[in-house]
Amino acid sequence: MKKSAPQIKEPRDLWIYALLAVGIFAAYGAVLRFGFVNYDDPVYIANNPYVRDGVTWSGVVWAFTHSFAGNWYPLTWISHMLDCQFFGLDAGAHHFTNLAIHTAATLLLFAVLRRITEACWPSAFVAALFALHPLHVESVAWIAERKDVLSAFFWMLTLWCYARYVASPSLARYAWTLAAFACGLMAKPMAITLPLVLTLLDWWPFARGWKIREKLPFLALSAAVSVVTYTAHVADKAVVSFTRIPLAMRVENALVSYAVYIGKMFWPSRLAVFYPYPKGPLAVPAALAGLALAAITAAAIWARRKRPYLAVGWFWYLVTLAPVIGLIQAGQQARADRYMYIPMIGLSIMLAWGGRDVLRGRPQVTVVLAVSACAACAVVTLFQVDYWENGVKLFRRAVDVTPENYVARFNLAHDLRETGDLAGAIRELERAVRMEPDSGVAHDELGQLLGKQGRLDEALAQLRQAEVFLPDNAALHYRIGVLLATAGHPEQAVDELSQAARLDPGNADIRRNLGVSLAASDHLPEAVAEFRQAVSLKPDDATVRFNLGLALLNLGQKSEAIGQLQEAVKLDPNLADARAALAAASK
Repeated sequence: MKKSAPQIKEPRDLWIYALLAVGIFAAYGAVLRFGFVNYDDPVYIANNPYVRDGVTWSGVVWAFTHSFAGNWYPLTWISHMLDCQFFGLDAGAHHFTNLAIHTAATLLLFAVLRRITEACWPSAFVAALFALHPLHVESVAWIAERKDVLSAFFWMLTLWCYARYVASPSLARYAWTLAAFACGLMAKPMAITLPLVLTLLDWWPFARGWKIREKLPFLALSAAVSVVTYTAHVADKAVVSFTRIPLAMRVENALVSYAVYIGKMFWPSRLAVFYPYPKGPLAVPAALAGLALAAITAAAIWARRKRPYLAVGWFWYLVTLAPVIGLIQAGQQARADRYMYIPMIGLSIMLAWGGRDVLRGRPQVTVVLAVSACAACAVVTLFQVDYWENGVKLFRRAVDVTPENYVARFNLAHDLRETGDLAGAIRELERAVRMEPDSGVAHDELGQLLGKQGRLDEALAQLRQAEVFLPDNAALHYRIGVLLATAGHPEQAVDELSQAARLDPGNADIRRNLGVSLAASDHLPEAVAEFRQAVSLKPDDATVRFNLGLALLNLGQKSEAIGQLQEAVKLDPNLADARAALAAASK
């Protein structure tokens, strides 16, 4: 390999850059009219005050000093803050940023491979697969997955800086490489495997031997971020225990996943935003997958001298996928399309350079196959992008391709409820609780919707079931109490509302409803005490003042009752019941 190569060797390189960028915007352009999806987007952005307020000193400090959802990625948070700073909550603009970063990462990938291998068309093919493959839709079309595209951009930038360092070593170029890598880690911890990829590239195409000592600072950063990430996972209770998913099951799922990801690369069908963890036995498919993986590994090692790109591409795939393969399980998913964003590059390298060697001397066949593959990816990506238009489409698709998908059905129910389709939401939640009968949240949601439809007995049964799994949930006790009061059981309502008040003593609404149920149960002194607590917590609430005034009237404390009723009317002159009670009390 030549030590130095210009960034753009021929005019055709410019055309390749242009075609890659145009192809990305043609395949993904629809996202510019999409909104946020109700799956991480609100929590990450729309409802996150640090992000929503734009770039502030307190926000930057928070980004660097706090973890969220078991991860630490301050640069990703700052990128979201910048979007909010300039565009507010315009989802289309946030989508554009994702798309722009994905485009920049793609162009950098082509530039790096073109530089270090001096092979134009294989490099272009790898970049085109990265740009257009349907497995990458999740990373690009999901605003909350900004961390994927941003980390990938810094990953490619690190490779570019490293290529310059290898061509002409200097302390400054080494420092730039290390700085780019650090930025990648601060965008998403999955970049921890990049030092191993740099070592692979030392073998091919750099042919400079194993430079392990040179990678020690990189490995030290990876180790530090790994510790921070694991600690954050544990603190946020994102790590699944080995009691829930035993190690043997994780190993089986990991082997199957390695094979499934390869299959999805070549036949990207039935893609979903969430893949549930398998419930059936995996021993046989895991054994077959393990044998296949071992055979490919052996073949890549055997061919390493004549075709070193096979070993480099294969170990790139194995190594970069390892952090998210599920041996340390974070979350409920068995696998995720977004996890292939970087690992697929390794398989693409094997395919591109392998195809070039196999089809050497047959350029027409090579062009037809390469263009057909890229065109097919673009078409499938167009369809896959469409599912991200809204949550109903997204989760209905997930349910269609993975029917036994509790997470998808639960989220679909939420989005159906938001569109006003309560019947549809109830159907999905009923299926969800059959799949996960221990899910207190699903029982709670189902109970709430049944209550909205007036099916009080069914609603109460679901909320009682939720109570078994969420015994210390104040909001749940409150909902049960209100439902019991509505159904005409004030004494039972008092029990539930008293528990809610004990768990959340500063909630004025709980205190007010507890007072109403106490009054309905002829416990007027206790009701007055609760209403007084509610007034102290929410002094500007006319309804609370009205309830206190009525209770005082019933206790014969007319003077104070009139004062409370006057205050209620003052706060809300349109409160007819308060005006009528005041008129009657003043006679």
